[in-house]
Amino acid sequence: MILNETVLSVALPSILADFEIDETTGGWLTTGFLLTMAVVIPTTGYLLRRFSARTLFVTALLLFIVGTGLAAVAPGFVVLLLARVIQASGTAIVLPLLMTTTLNLVPVSHRGSVMGLIGVVISVAPAIGPTVSGVVMHSFSWRMVFGVILPLAVLTLVIGYVGLGRSEAAGSGRLDVVSIPLSVVGFGSLVYGLSSASQLAEGNLVPAVGLVAGVVFLVLFIRRQNRLDREGRGPLLSLEPLGIPVFRRGVLVLAIGMATALGSIVVLPLYLQNGRGFEVLAVGLALLPGGLLQATLSSIFGRVYDRFGPRPLVIPGAILLPTALFGFASMTGETPLAGMIGWHMTFCTGMAMLMTALMTHSLGALPQRLYSHGSAIVNTVMQLAGATGTALLLTAFSIGIAVTGTAGTGARYAFLFAGALALLPIFIVPRLRKHPTEEPAASAL
Repeated sequence: MILNETVLSVALPSILADFEIDETTGGWLTTGFLLTMAVVIPTTGYLLRRFSARTLFVTALLLFIVGTGLAAVAPGFVVLLLARVIQASGTAIVLPLLMTTTLNLVPVSHRGSVMGLIGVVISVAPAIGPTVSGVVMHSFSWRMVFGVILPLAVLTLVIGYVGLGRSEAAGSGRLDVVSIPLSVVGFGSLVYGLSSASQLAEGNLVPAVGLVAGVVFLVLFIRRQNRLDREGRGPLLSLEPLGIPVFRRGVLVLAIGMATALGSIVVLPLYLQNGRGFEVLAVGLALLPGGLLQATLSSIFGRVYDRFGPRPLVIPGAILLPTALFGFASMTGETPLAGMIGWHMTFCTGMAMLMTALMTHSLGALPQRLYSHGSAIVNTVMQLAGATGTALLLTAFSIGIAVTGTAGTGARYAFLFAGALALLPIFIVPRLRKHPTEEPAASAL
């Protein structure tokens, strides 16, 4: 499901040609996906309390399957965009469901290992999206990108339905109707403004309006949730987890990691294609080793966390992240592709360390009654962070090109900015203690 966030990056030129649309219109295939995710995920705190895991799983998979099948046969752009929205609706439900189910069912002693697998899903899937798309597009049309995913989704639905068996009965709870429009406008406008920020340089002020509206409505949303919490009326999304230091600081580091990761995924292909002249397939394959390494290491680091706690992972991980980003910034036109692959693998190693440890550490510090809300907050923040990081790095990339007219300078500006941002976790992670689930959550960090 998360693969769909970036899988169209390579296929987009073919889609533009087939439907005879421009880049700005075609960009809505990604923006619409992110917008839907940002709107639906905050509601999952309520959904996870109200409905059973099996009901939500089946609903999410059916939405994703319908969206994927519709995308594969879409006769025009509007239908394809609708298909992407339906896909994103299913994805937005599954992500918090995955984390909450893990916290409820997996023993504390094995959470690190399972969270390592979740780390693979969240961080590796977007990284290999361009690779998958490039390989498929090398021999088939863009429609086959969805055609490859569809049978896997159907198989997952069947296996998951049988594997979940009879799940818990649906809970109770009242849906606060005032919170829904505040959430939709707030998160939706903010993600739109961030993902479209590059248009500000062209004189388009709509993204700025979106950013302002997003901030205003998010403030209103936060005030509403805090009020409902105080009155015991059941908020749409409880913000109580953010009052726990270990969770709050862990989410901050996760947000920085996701911002630099997704921003880099966008800037690197632009640099390699426009600045170095590499073919699409070569670029996709160049990003593959890092993605595979991260997938392998995430499960290993999960077992390390279960045995030794977070410190052996988060401290070196926080160092590797800015090191790799400054390494990207040091690349020149003479830097061999192998050098870029090496820096990318270094970055992916750092991400594997941080994602695995911090998701387990942060969510594990919450009381069980806040698992669903904590999972929704983590996924919402990561979506916002991904959109923010992409917007900021693309802005720095554009400034660099405007200064010297070369993609190499643009990439250097972008990665220098990302490297500076990635220095922040170095000052946050050293205070992590070993087992947050065995001590009071508020003093764990």
